[in-house]
Amino acid sequence: MSLDVATLDMTTRIGALTLPNPLMTASGCAAAGRELHQFFDVAELGAVVTKSVMSAPRSGRDTPRMAETDSGMLNSIGLQGPGIDAFVEKDLAWLREVGARAVVSIAGSSVQEFRDLAARLAQEPGVAAIEVNISCPNVANRGLVFACEPTSAASVVSAVRAVTPPSIPVLAKLSPDVTDIVEIAASCVSAGADALTMINTLLGVVIDTDRMRPRLAGLTGGLSGPAVRPVAVRCIWQVSAAMRSGRLPTVPIVGVGGVRTGLDALELVLAGACAVQVGTVAFHDPSAPLRVRDELAAALQERGFSRFSDAVGHAHRVLAEGK
Repeated sequence: MSLDVATLDMTTRIGALTLPNPLMTASGCAAAGRELHQFFDVAELGAVVTKSVMSAPRSGRDTPRMAETDSGMLNSIGLQGPGIDAFVEKDLAWLREVGARAVVSIAGSSVQEFRDLAARLAQEPGVAAIEVNISCPNVANRGLVFACEPTSAASVVSAVRAVTPPSIPVLAKLSPDVTDIVEIAASCVSAGADALTMINTLLGVVIDTDRMRPRLAGLTGGLSGPAVRPVAVRCIWQVSAAMRSGRLPTVPIVGVGGVRTGLDALELVLAGACAVQVGTVAFHDPSAPLRVRDELAAALQERGFSRFSDAVGHAHRVLAEGK
Protein backbone atom coordinates (compact mmCIF):
# COMPACT_ATOMS: atom_id res chain seq x y z
CA MET A 1 0.00 0.00 0.00
CA SER A 2 1.31 3.43 -0.94
CA LEU A 3 1.38 5.89 1.93
CA ASP A 4 1.32 9.68 1.80
CA VAL A 5 1.86 10.65 5.42
CA ALA A 6 1.90 14.32 4.44
CA THR A 7 -1.90 14.13 4.23
CA LEU A 8 -2.17 13.00 7.88
CA ASP A 9 -3.15 15.69 10.40
CA MET A 10 -0.55 15.27 13.15
CA THR A 11 -1.48 18.33 15.19
CA THR A 12 -2.17 17.97 18.90
CA ARG A 13 -3.15 20.25 21.76
CA ILE A 14 -1.83 20.56 25.30
CA GLY A 15 -3.88 23.13 27.13
CA ALA A 16 -3.57 26.43 25.28
CA LEU A 17 -0.66 25.09 23.23
CA THR A 18 -1.13 23.67 19.74
CA LEU A 19 1.74 21.57 18.37
CA PRO A 20 2.27 20.66 14.70
CA ASN A 21 3.06 17.09 15.71
CA PRO A 22 3.16 15.09 18.96
CA LEU A 23 6.89 14.26 19.12
CA MET A 24 9.14 15.81 21.75
CA THR A 25 12.51 15.16 23.26
CA ALA A 26 12.52 13.83 26.83
CA SER A 27 14.00 15.99 29.56
CA GLY A 28 17.61 15.23 30.38
CA CYS A 29 18.40 13.33 27.19
CA ALA A 30 19.32 16.17 24.84
CA ALA A 31 20.12 19.19 27.04
CA ALA A 32 18.38 22.08 25.22
CA GLY A 33 18.58 20.47 21.80
CA ARG A 34 21.82 21.89 20.43
CA GLU A 35 23.45 18.48 20.08
CA LEU A 36 20.51 17.05 18.15
CA HIS A 37 20.35 20.11 15.90
CA GLN A 38 23.50 18.82 14.17
CA PHE A 39 21.43 15.92 12.83
CA PHE A 40 18.05 17.52 12.12
CA ASP A 41 16.21 20.79 12.61
CA VAL A 42 14.80 20.58 16.13
CA ALA A 43 12.09 23.06 15.14
CA GLU A 44 10.55 20.19 13.14
CA LEU A 45 9.61 18.46 16.40
CA GLY A 46 6.43 19.28 18.22
CA ALA A 47 8.58 20.63 21.04
CA VAL A 48 11.98 20.42 22.68
CA VAL A 49 11.78 19.54 26.36
CA THR A 50 14.85 20.91 28.10
CA LYS A 51 16.94 19.31 30.80
CA SER A 52 15.54 20.28 34.20
CA VAL A 53 16.82 23.67 35.30
CA MET A 54 17.22 24.81 38.89
CA SER A 55 17.78 28.24 40.43
CA ALA A 56 21.53 28.01 40.93
CA PRO A 57 24.30 26.22 39.02
CA ARG A 58 24.64 22.60 40.11
CA SER A 59 27.58 20.24 39.58
CA GLY A 60 25.61 17.04 40.00
CA ARG A 61 26.67 13.75 41.51
CA ASP A 62 30.06 12.09 41.57
CA THR A 63 31.11 9.82 38.72
CA PRO A 64 30.39 7.21 37.50
CA ARG A 65 26.91 8.52 36.88
CA MET A 66 25.63 6.22 34.13
CA ALA A 67 25.44 2.45 33.79
CA GLU A 68 24.07 0.31 30.98
CA THR A 69 21.64 -2.52 31.63
CA ASP A 70 20.41 -5.34 29.41
CA SER A 71 17.42 -3.31 28.30
CA GLY A 72 18.20 0.29 29.08
CA MET A 73 20.40 2.40 31.30
CA LEU A 74 20.59 3.89 34.76
CA ASN A 75 21.55 7.51 35.28
CA SER A 76 22.46 9.34 38.44
CA ILE A 77 23.36 12.76 37.03
CA GLY A 78 22.05 14.72 39.98
CA LEU A 79 20.40 17.52 37.98
CA GLN A 80 23.66 19.04 36.86
CA GLY A 81 23.04 22.37 35.16
CA PRO A 82 24.03 26.02 34.74
CA GLY A 83 21.16 27.55 36.71
CA ILE A 84 18.23 29.63 35.51
CA ASP A 85 20.16 32.80 34.59
CA ALA A 86 22.56 31.04 32.23
CA PHE A 87 19.74 28.89 30.86
CA VAL A 88 17.65 31.92 29.92
CA GLU A 89 20.60 33.82 28.48
CA LYS A 90 22.00 30.98 26.38
CA ASP A 91 19.71 27.96 25.95
CA LEU A 92 16.30 29.62 25.83
CA ALA A 93 17.65 32.34 23.57
CA TRP A 94 19.05 29.69 21.20
CA LEU A 95 15.75 27.79 21.10
CA ARG A 96 13.96 31.02 20.16
CA GLU A 97 16.56 31.71 17.50
CA VAL A 98 16.05 28.36 15.74
CA GLY A 99 12.27 28.57 16.03
CA ALA A 100 11.80 25.58 18.35
CA ARG A 101 8.89 25.33 20.77
CA ALA A 102 10.49 25.15 24.21
CA VAL A 103 8.94 23.13 27.01
CA VAL A 104 11.11 24.09 29.96
CA SER A 105 11.54 21.49 32.67
CA ILE A 106 12.05 22.92 36.14
CA ALA A 107 13.23 21.23 39.32
CA GLY A 108 13.55 22.43 42.88
CA SER A 109 14.36 21.35 46.39
CA SER A 110 11.47 23.36 47.83
CA VAL A 111 8.05 24.61 46.79
CA GLN A 112 9.40 28.16 46.83
CA GLU A 113 12.18 27.30 44.38
CA PHE A 114 9.67 25.83 41.93
CA ARG A 115 7.53 28.96 42.29
CA ASP A 116 10.46 31.31 41.73
CA LEU A 117 11.60 29.40 38.63
CA ALA A 118 8.13 29.47 37.11
CA ALA A 119 7.73 33.18 37.86
CA ARG A 120 11.03 33.91 36.12
CA LEU A 121 10.15 31.84 33.05
CA ALA A 122 6.69 33.40 32.80
CA GLN A 123 8.42 36.70 32.00
CA GLU A 124 10.57 35.26 29.22
CA PRO A 125 9.50 35.06 25.56
CA GLY A 126 9.72 31.69 23.86
CA VAL A 127 8.46 29.48 26.70
CA ALA A 128 5.76 27.28 25.18
CA ALA A 129 5.07 25.29 28.36
CA ILE A 130 6.57 24.42 31.74
CA GLU A 131 7.12 20.80 32.77
CA VAL A 132 7.30 20.49 36.54
CA ASN A 133 9.74 17.76 37.52
CA ILE A 134 8.27 16.86 40.89
CA SER A 135 10.35 13.68 41.11
CA CYS A 136 12.99 15.63 43.03
CA PRO A 137 14.15 15.33 46.66
CA ASN A 138 11.99 17.42 48.95
CA VAL A 139 14.59 18.65 51.42
CA ALA A 140 11.87 20.18 53.60
CA ASN A 141 10.32 16.75 54.03
CA ARG A 142 13.17 14.42 55.04
CA GLY A 143 14.36 13.75 51.52
CA LEU A 144 11.04 12.39 50.24
CA VAL A 145 10.06 12.96 46.62
CA PHE A 146 7.30 15.47 45.87
CA ALA A 147 5.70 13.14 43.30
CA CYS A 148 5.29 10.29 45.78
CA GLU A 149 2.76 12.00 48.03
CA PRO A 150 -0.45 13.69 46.82
CA THR A 151 -0.30 16.74 49.09
CA SER A 152 3.35 17.47 48.30
CA ALA A 153 2.78 17.04 44.57
CA ALA A 154 -0.22 19.35 44.68
CA SER A 155 1.64 22.01 46.65
CA VAL A 156 4.30 22.32 43.95
CA VAL A 157 1.85 22.34 41.04
CA SER A 158 -0.37 24.90 42.77
CA ALA A 159 2.59 27.21 43.41
CA VAL A 160 3.73 27.00 39.80
CA ARG A 161 0.23 27.48 38.39
CA ALA A 162 -0.30 30.57 40.56
CA VAL A 163 2.55 32.48 38.87
CA THR A 164 2.19 31.10 35.34
CA PRO A 165 -0.19 32.75 32.85
CA PRO A 166 -2.96 30.60 31.31
CA SER A 167 -1.25 30.87 27.92
CA ILE A 168 1.63 28.72 29.24
CA PRO A 169 0.49 25.16 30.05
CA VAL A 170 1.84 23.55 33.22
CA LEU A 171 2.72 19.85 32.89
CA ALA A 172 3.27 17.75 36.01
CA LYS A 173 5.80 14.96 35.46
CA LEU A 174 4.84 11.91 37.51
CA SER A 175 6.93 9.14 39.02
CA PRO A 176 5.98 5.47 38.54
CA ASP A 177 7.46 4.66 41.95
CA VAL A 178 4.14 5.16 43.76
CA THR A 179 1.37 2.92 45.07
CA ASP A 180 -1.45 4.64 43.17
CA ILE A 181 -0.49 6.88 40.26
CA VAL A 182 -4.15 7.82 39.69
CA GLU A 183 -4.24 9.38 43.17
CA ILE A 184 -1.13 11.45 42.43
CA ALA A 185 -2.51 12.44 39.03
CA ALA A 186 -5.77 13.57 40.60
CA SER A 187 -3.95 15.74 43.13
CA CYS A 188 -1.92 17.43 40.40
CA VAL A 189 -4.94 18.08 38.19
CA SER A 190 -6.89 19.47 41.15
CA ALA A 191 -3.95 21.78 41.88
CA GLY A 192 -4.10 23.22 38.37
CA ALA A 193 -1.95 21.03 36.12
CA ASP A 194 -2.99 21.48 32.49
CA ALA A 195 -1.40 18.15 31.51
CA LEU A 196 0.47 15.17 32.93
CA THR A 197 3.78 13.75 31.74
CA MET A 198 4.19 10.02 32.40
CA ILE A 199 6.51 8.57 33.34
CA ASN A 200 9.77 9.58 34.94
CA THR A 201 12.46 6.95 35.42
CA LEU A 202 12.16 3.98 37.78
CA LEU A 203 14.58 3.78 40.69
CA GLY A 204 17.16 1.01 40.27
CA VAL A 205 20.59 -0.29 41.27
CA VAL A 206 23.20 -2.04 39.13
CA ILE A 207 26.01 -4.03 40.78
CA ASP A 208 29.37 -4.70 39.14
CA THR A 209 29.85 -8.42 39.75
CA ASP A 210 33.63 -8.22 39.15
CA ARG A 211 34.23 -5.39 41.62
CA MET A 212 31.26 -6.59 43.71
CA ARG A 213 29.98 -3.10 44.37
CA PRO A 214 27.34 -0.77 42.86
CA ARG A 215 28.40 0.73 39.54
CA LEU A 216 27.01 4.19 40.25
CA ALA A 217 28.75 6.50 42.69
CA GLY A 218 25.34 7.62 43.91
CA LEU A 219 24.28 3.97 44.36
CA THR A 220 20.77 4.36 42.94
CA GLY A 221 19.84 5.71 39.53
CA GLY A 222 16.89 6.23 37.25
CA LEU A 223 16.15 3.34 34.90
CA SER A 224 15.13 4.35 31.37
CA GLY A 225 14.97 2.63 28.01
CA PRO A 226 12.91 -0.25 26.57
CA ALA A 227 12.50 -2.00 29.93
CA VAL A 228 10.26 0.75 31.28
CA ARG A 229 7.86 1.07 28.33
CA PRO A 230 5.29 -1.46 29.64
CA VAL A 231 5.27 0.46 32.92
CA ALA A 232 4.69 3.73 31.06
CA VAL A 233 1.86 2.17 29.05
CA ARG A 234 0.30 0.84 32.26
CA CYS A 235 0.46 4.21 34.01
CA ILE A 236 -0.97 6.07 31.02
CA TRP A 237 -3.69 3.44 30.66
CA GLN A 238 -4.72 3.66 34.31
CA VAL A 239 -4.85 7.46 34.40
CA SER A 240 -6.61 7.66 31.04
CA ALA A 241 -9.17 5.09 32.20
CA ALA A 242 -9.78 7.09 35.37
CA MET A 243 -10.42 10.18 33.25
CA ARG A 244 -12.86 8.27 31.05
CA SER A 245 -14.73 6.96 34.07
CA GLY A 246 -14.97 10.41 35.65
CA ARG A 247 -12.67 9.65 38.58
CA LEU A 248 -10.61 12.69 37.63
CA PRO A 249 -10.99 15.53 35.14
CA THR A 250 -9.72 14.94 31.62
CA VAL A 251 -6.42 16.61 30.78
CA PRO A 252 -3.85 15.76 28.11
CA ILE A 253 -1.27 13.08 28.86
CA VAL A 254 2.25 13.26 27.47
CA GLY A 255 3.74 9.77 27.27
CA VAL A 256 7.39 8.98 27.83
CA GLY A 257 9.32 5.81 28.56
CA GLY A 258 11.30 3.43 26.37
CA VAL A 259 10.14 4.68 22.97
CA ARG A 260 12.49 3.56 20.17
CA THR A 261 10.15 3.25 17.17
CA GLY A 262 6.92 4.58 15.78
CA LEU A 263 5.10 1.46 16.98
CA ASP A 264 6.46 2.02 20.49
CA ALA A 265 5.06 5.54 20.35
CA LEU A 266 1.75 4.21 19.04
CA GLU A 267 1.41 2.01 22.15
CA LEU A 268 1.53 5.07 24.38
CA VAL A 269 -0.91 6.93 22.12
CA LEU A 270 -3.42 4.08 22.03
CA ALA A 271 -3.24 3.96 25.84
CA GLY A 272 -4.15 7.66 26.03
CA ALA A 273 -1.12 9.86 25.33
CA CYS A 274 -1.69 12.91 23.12
CA ALA A 275 2.06 13.50 22.75
CA VAL A 276 5.18 11.33 23.04
CA GLN A 277 8.67 12.10 24.28
CA VAL A 278 11.76 10.28 22.99
CA GLY A 279 14.80 10.05 25.23
CA THR A 280 17.30 7.27 25.84
CA VAL A 281 17.36 5.98 22.25
CA ALA A 282 18.80 9.35 21.14
CA PHE A 283 22.09 8.47 22.82
CA HIS A 284 22.87 5.99 20.03
CA ASP A 285 20.52 7.36 17.35
CA PRO A 286 20.43 11.17 17.53
CA SER A 287 17.89 11.34 14.72
CA ALA A 288 15.43 9.11 16.63
CA PRO A 289 12.89 11.81 17.64
CA LEU A 290 12.25 12.81 14.02
CA ARG A 291 12.42 9.22 12.79
CA VAL A 292 9.85 8.13 15.38
CA ARG A 293 7.58 10.98 14.30
CA ASP A 294 7.61 9.76 10.71
CA GLU A 295 7.24 6.10 11.69
CA LEU A 296 4.28 6.97 13.91
CA ALA A 297 2.62 8.87 11.07
CA ALA A 298 3.08 5.89 8.73
CA ALA A 299 1.73 3.46 11.35
CA LEU A 300 -1.35 5.61 11.89
CA GLN A 301 -2.11 5.84 8.20
CA GLU A 302 -1.62 2.10 7.75
CA ARG A 303 -4.33 1.62 10.38
CA GLY A 304 -6.76 3.94 8.64
CA PHE A 305 -6.38 7.10 10.73
CA SER A 306 -6.49 10.46 8.97
CA ARG A 307 -5.93 12.45 12.18
CA PHE A 308 -3.49 11.75 14.98
CA SER A 309 -6.03 12.90 17.56
CA ASP A 310 -8.41 10.08 16.59
CA ALA A 311 -5.83 7.50 17.73
CA VAL A 312 -5.42 8.95 21.22
CA GLY A 313 -6.89 6.44 23.67
CA HIS A 314 -8.25 4.29 20.84
CA ALA A 315 -7.42 1.05 22.69
CA HIS A 316 -9.94 2.02 25.39
CA ARG A 317 -12.65 2.39 22.76
CA VAL A 318 -11.78 -0.92 21.11
CA LEU A 319 -11.97 -2.67 24.48
CA ALA A 320 -15.29 -1.04 25.34
CA GLU A 321 -16.75 -2.17 22.02
CA GLY A 322 -15.63 -5.74 22.70
CA LYS A 323 -13.56 -6.00 19.53
